[in-house]
Amino acid sequence: MSNNTNLTVAVVCSSNMNRSMEAHHFLAKKGFNVRSFGTGERVKLPGTAIDKPNVYEFGTPYDSIYQDLLTKDKQYYTQNGLLHMLDRNRRIKKCPERFQECKEQFDIIVTVEERVYDQVLEHMESCDPIDNRPVHVFNVDIEDNHEEALMGAFLITDMINMMAKSNDLDNDIDELLQEFESRRNKTVLHSVLFY
Repeated sequence: MSNNTNLTVAVVCSSNMNRSMEAHHFLAKKGFNVRSFGTGERVKLPGTAIDKPNVYEFGTPYDSIYQDLLTKDKQYYTQNGLLHMLDRNRRIKKCPERFQECKEQFDIIVTVEERVYDQVLEHMESCDPIDNRPVHVFNVDIEDNHEEALMGAFLITDMINMMAKSNDLDNDIDELLQEFESRRNKTVLHSVLFY
């Protein structure tokens, strides 16, 4: 079986900051055609107080967010890892993007929590049909912290690598998912939708 890095892949979390960007970074390094997105109304990052998050509009450049947090409290945002994460992000792409605003079609969409999975399904089902091209939507639950995002990126890359080796993903998908779930001891939600 050949490795099909021609698959178009989207990785989606809530704010397009941590989990989706870590997976985007890993998949891009492996040569996959990948984009990443968030599904939230706005981009939210932890603030210096639990009830005061930093909130930005999608489309705000990662560099602008980085500079804003640097100005607000360099020591705090360095210590909690946000400046490091934003530095990585700005080297990958310009700004966080919202999934619901994307018109591009993908072969595979991977979400990192069930709420985001539901939002992706809801959006896809609300769109008018274009050409009935299938898209496989998966969810792999990944906790939203730096360590779990890194481990989740390995998991997602492993799963996409397995799928890329298939010559007939639509027919092989159930077997591939079963193998992945048993090998990684992870439950994966899966739906097939159509553009």
